[in-house]
Amino acid sequence: MAEILGRLLTDLGERSDYDAASQCSRCGYCEQACPTYVATGRESQSPRGRSQLVRLILEGKLSDPKAAEEALSTCLLCGACTTACYAKVAVPDLVLEGRRRARGDAHWLVRAASGLLVSRPAVLRLLLRAGFLLKRLGVSRLARPLLRLIGLPVLAAMDEHVEEAPLRLLDDRLPALRRAGEGDAWRYFAACGPRYLFPRVGAATWRALTHLRGKGRFMENRCCGLLAHNYGDVARARELAKLNIERAEATGDAPVVGDCSSCVAFLKSYPQLFLAPSEAPWRARAEKFSARVRDVVEAYGEDSPALPLAAAQGRVVYHDSCRALNGQGLKEEPRRAVRAAAGADYREMPESGVCCGGAGAFEFVHGELSDDILRRKVGNAASVQARTLVTSSTSCLIQLARGLKMYYPDARVLHISEYVAAAIEDRHGA
Repeated sequence: MAEILGRLLTDLGERSDYDAASQCSRCGYCEQACPTYVATGRESQSPRGRSQLVRLILEGKLSDPKAAEEALSTCLLCGACTTACYAKVAVPDLVLEGRRRARGDAHWLVRAASGLLVSRPAVLRLLLRAGFLLKRLGVSRLARPLLRLIGLPVLAAMDEHVEEAPLRLLDDRLPALRRAGEGDAWRYFAACGPRYLFPRVGAATWRALTHLRGKGRFMENRCCGLLAHNYGDVARARELAKLNIERAEATGDAPVVGDCSSCVAFLKSYPQLFLAPSEAPWRARAEKFSARVRDVVEAYGEDSPALPLAAAQGRVVYHDSCRALNGQGLKEEPRRAVRAAAGADYREMPESGVCCGGAGAFEFVHGELSDDILRRKVGNAASVQARTLVTSSTSCLIQLARGLKMYYPDARVLHISEYVAAAIEDRHGA
């Protein structure tokens, strides 16, 4: 069986997972905040329903915990329910605990990928470059039927829906970025999305931070561990956390800045991985590390007075990454930055804080439900005639790019680093 955390850090302090689930009073106030409940109207796909299912699992009242798998697997982990809840019930963490109990060990593909991220990142980069080359040549689409046949439909869906296929990863670009020199103002934590799939985002982050905050340094980090954690391999997530904490400690005490809000939220949650008494020394180190971590949207929000006005390119809206808004409580910070750069072109998008339906692999596993949520998001962008959507998470970039291409091709999506860097370079030169 997969490792269970057993204890969680909640707004009411450290609690057992059962006590955390018991905080739910079943008032239903969370339901209209939940994208899957709004889309389906099904109680089992509401936060209240999922919390009660987890409680039944913990009480041993479900003879087959796998009976709850559909309800738990369709949770976006967006955290909107916790934000709306007066008791701040930690539904996403409870859902993950329920999944671990229902599913058992992590899928072999997750274990293989996270294993490469720990011990053989160079091999992973080689495999990704080969895969991206095959995609560019159009060969990968021929493998989709085979992938589905051998039980890997998620990989087939990813190949079909993700258009990015960079041949130069961020690690290939970093030497050129470093030639301007390195300093001690900040440490860059390269999340896997910008590092492997959107290297243009990582490069933009580096340029923007250098302009706004002075010279920084690449932390030479490993994966944050979110993939392993969310898909059932807590032990591997903890191993990656320890590697990153050690690396950060060796680089001084400058702020650690990341540019995927999902990953940054997980970095800030590292102490929850070390609640066992035997891990007490690591918990103290994790707390000190997490206190240093900053989402790049925080940095840009703080530095918004220094941001120049971007060249006019139509109306600009901001889409909240769930793990920035609900996971970190960052609402005004990114808006300050985008408003400063967009000026009169900025518009507030209806339901800007509602999940777009990306949520890691969710869009590839639950395609129809994900698409229902996505169409509503794109419709909200179209309602204000947006031409640029700005966001801060890798899965949002993938999902919104797909949705705009299908339903609203007049608009584009950019990471906030790309938008900020472009504004700086428009006024000051590349």
